Amino acid sequence: MASIARCLRAARPSTLSRLAQVPRTTYNWQPATLRAFSASPIRDIRKYTKDHEWIDLNADKTAGVIGISQYAAEELGDVVYVELPEEGKVVSAGDAIGAVESVKSAADINAPIACKVTSVNLALEEKPGTINQVPEDDSHGGGWIVKVQVGEQGVKDFDALMTLEEYNAFTGEEEH
Repeated sequence: MASIARCLRAARPSTLSRLAQVPRTTYNWQPATLRAFSASPIRDIRKYTKDHEWIDLNADKTAGVIGISQYAAEELGDVVYVELPEEGKVVSAGDAIGAVESVKSAADINAPIACKVTSVNLALEEKPGTINQVPEDDSHGGGWIVKVQVGEQGVKDFDALMTLEEYNAFTGEEEH
């Protein structure tokens, strides 16, 4: 982190203006070639179902990740078992792709859109409680359920799902 901070500190406007005052004959420095440094994360597009599943689609809407919402994880209580689908399974929107059991109850996990399962989160078999800790995390250690391949029908299904704002209104929660 310290090296990043030093790099950013060196690019402060006050430093750049001082460098611009140095004669160009000493340094082959061209102020016109400077560009501002910025990085904006590329965020997948996330939507929610009324059954409390979420799906992230990549920018070209060909692949995605499915899981259960934070709201669902809190309502379920401590998750003790997760049933995962088989890789290669082709499902329609609303089809069961797995199940989650907690100390309070059990619930099916439904496919939010038509898709093909390409990968499952095997870590949930050993540590099902990950869903309670990070249910909406689609990273390596997160509580995601499956990764999917999406076709034309899946994209149509996706467009009909709820945004975060709509989902929060549906569940009665404030945005976090």
